[in-house]
Amino acid sequence: MTTSDTTTAATSEPAAGGRAVPDTVVLVHGLWVTPRSWEHWVPYYEAKGLRVLTPAYPGFEVEVEALREAPDVIARLTVPETVEHLAGVVESVAIPPIIMGHSFGGILTQLLLARGLGSAGVVIDSAPTEGVRVSPLSQARSLFPALKDLGNRHKAVGFTPEEFHYAFTNTLSAEESRAVWERYAIAAPGHWVFEYGLFANFKPGHQETWVDYDADRAPLLFVAGEKDHIMPPSVNRSNARHYHRSPAVTEYEELPGRDHWTCGAPGWEQVADLALDWALDHARTDRPWAAEGSATAAG
Repeated sequence: MTTSDTTTAATSEPAAGGRAVPDTVVLVHGLWVTPRSWEHWVPYYEAKGLRVLTPAYPGFEVEVEALREAPDVIARLTVPETVEHLAGVVESVAIPPIIMGHSFGGILTQLLLARGLGSAGVVIDSAPTEGVRVSPLSQARSLFPALKDLGNRHKAVGFTPEEFHYAFTNTLSAEESRAVWERYAIAAPGHWVFEYGLFANFKPGHQETWVDYDADRAPLLFVAGEKDHIMPPSVNRSNARHYHRSPAVTEYEELPGRDHWTCGAPGWEQVADLALDWALDHARTDRPWAAEGSATAAG
C-alpha cells in the first residue's frame, strides 16, 4: 500500500540563483478509487529522488476493501472538508510542492492552486470546475449509473464491473478491466456526482467547485486522453480555455489512445514522465508561499 499522508518538512537546498527546486510531489486521487491508484507512481517518482505524498480524502485512509465494507464515510464526505485537508498537507511542505490530480482530483488540484498553493499543477483527465458546460454523450452514459436515481444523491454509489469498463478502462479487455475493478474500485459520494456533474452550472452564485479563472496562480497543465469516456478531451480543453485571461501559464496536452485509467493502464510511465517533466520545467517557487497563510491565494 502506498498511501502516504506524511507531513515532514522537506529539506532541499535552494538551486543555483537562489530559487528552490520542488522536491515533493503531492498526488491527489479521483472518485471511485483511493490513493492505492498511485501505487506505481510512488516508487517511480521516488527513484527520481522525489518525496511523494498521496493523501487520502478524509476517512479514506483505510484500505479499499474496508471502504467497500463500510462506505458510509464516502456518502457523508464534502468537498470543502476535502480541500481543507489536502491544503493542510500541501502547506506542510517547506518548498512549494508539485500538485498532480486525476479526475475529480483535477478539480481539487485546481482549487488548491487557486488558493496560491503549489509550485506547479498537473491535472490528468480532470473533472470540470464550475462553468465548464461541455457534456459529451460518453460522459452522460458513464455517469448514468449514478444519475439515474435521485435517491443516489445521499448514498455512496459504485460502478458494476461492466459500467467501470465503459467509464474508466475502455481500452483494456474485459478481463483486464475486471482485475482493475477488483483491486481499486470503490463507491463515490453520490452527492458530488449530482452537485458538480449536474447542478453546479444551474444554481445562482458560486458553488464549491468554482475558481477565479482570471487570477494568477502556479502554472497548470491539462493532460487529456483521446479515448477517455467519462472526462473526454473536449471537457478538459474547455476547462483549460476558461483560464485564457489568467497571467499564469496554462497548457493542454492530449495523449492519443489513452482512456480514463491512463495513470494505471499500460504506458502509464509516459503520462508520469510528461507530468513531472512539465511541472519541473515550469515550477514557480518565487512567490509568497502558504507558510505565510492562504491570504496569498491568487484572487
